Amino acid sequence: MSEHGPIGYFVHHQGRGHAERAAAIANALIETRGVTLFCARDDIFAALDERIVVQTIPSLFEPTGQEAPAMAALPAPDTVHCAPLGWPSITQAFAAIAQWFAEAQPALFITDVSAELGQLARLCSVPHVAVLQHGERSDPGHMAAYDSAVGLLAPYSERLEQHDRPAAMRRKTHYASGVGIDCSGFPDRAEARAKLGIDLQEDLVLVLAGGGGEGTPSAPLTLGARAEPGSRWISIGQVRSEWHETPPGNLDHRGWVDNPRDWIAAADRVVSSCGNTTVQMVLAAGKPWVVIPEWRYFDEQFCKAEVLDREGLAAVSRHWPSHPAAWERLWAAARMIDVENQRSIIATNPSEEAAEWLDGLVRELWQGTENRPALEIVA
Repeated sequence: MSEHGPIGYFVHHQGRGHAERAAAIANALIETRGVTLFCARDDIFAALDERIVVQTIPSLFEPTGQEAPAMAALPAPDTVHCAPLGWPSITQAFAAIAQWFAEAQPALFITDVSAELGQLARLCSVPHVAVLQHGERSDPGHMAAYDSAVGLLAPYSERLEQHDRPAAMRRKTHYASGVGIDCSGFPDRAEARAKLGIDLQEDLVLVLAGGGGEGTPSAPLTLGARAEPGSRWISIGQVRSEWHETPPGNLDHRGWVDNPRDWIAAADRVVSSCGNTTVQMVLAAGKPWVVIPEWRYFDEQFCKAEVLDREGLAAVSRHWPSHPAAWERLWAAARMIDVENQRSIIATNPSEEAAEWLDGLVRELWQGTENRPALEIVA
């Protein structure tokens, strides 16, 4: 193990991508220094090294029924996003992390994601790294966390950075495209179709429906599928139906599946929103791709979609097509995409490179303190 103390990592428990990213980086870091993951759940991490500590804390975002109702409507300052008053669960969570700061004397704290915990680390004199997301994040809350951070970790390629990111932010950002997502070794189209029992000659449109919102609306898919009777449209994930649909026979909703990689590899064309995991996997596979962003806080997906459009990586619509001609215009644009350009976006070893950057950052920050005496904690 290296000197300078362990690294702490706060993980938002609502989102598969956060947990996968944290696990990949922690597994790569553990060879050089201790790692403690803080999360409201300990069952969302896959294949963690046994040396990594997972410490559960109360959720920062979900009420428990113990909240003080008289303070629910009190205004919050511009520098925070989620800091309600009278929530004992938040008090307990912050106390647990602050106590760990005092006892572990960490070298670094990573937040994925919480502007408030980033500011807590700074106030506790602990250097922190904030995970950067797409979106309109120039508000005081985000900027307080970003400005106080010693570094920023972006789980996407520098080519996918927004034009409005300040130069000072870019200079301290490490880009880790595909970190935490298994983008290597996609099966080829024929191999994937053999697994799934799909004929090689069949034209397959795959709809990747995420689980972050209400679900993908099925009505627009009926329009697209009915306009292409010679193609097969299959959706995986959460789909929301409406009473007025008349689903065609070539549209099949499969629901949640355990092997989305096989389905992506088998597809001839892909339709999806643009959550980070979906984006990285489709880019790694290389496919003609139609993107319709979903509502997210701070317009995260709309900003990401604009970048994908700018780089020629996807055909983007800000809303679902409402007639067949709109679908055809999108497919015409999608057919012009260079799939090798898509694949080139994904880094080869993003987890290891991120861990190396973090470890190097620690060494730089704590240079000159190697021989300092151990801090005596007075209870």
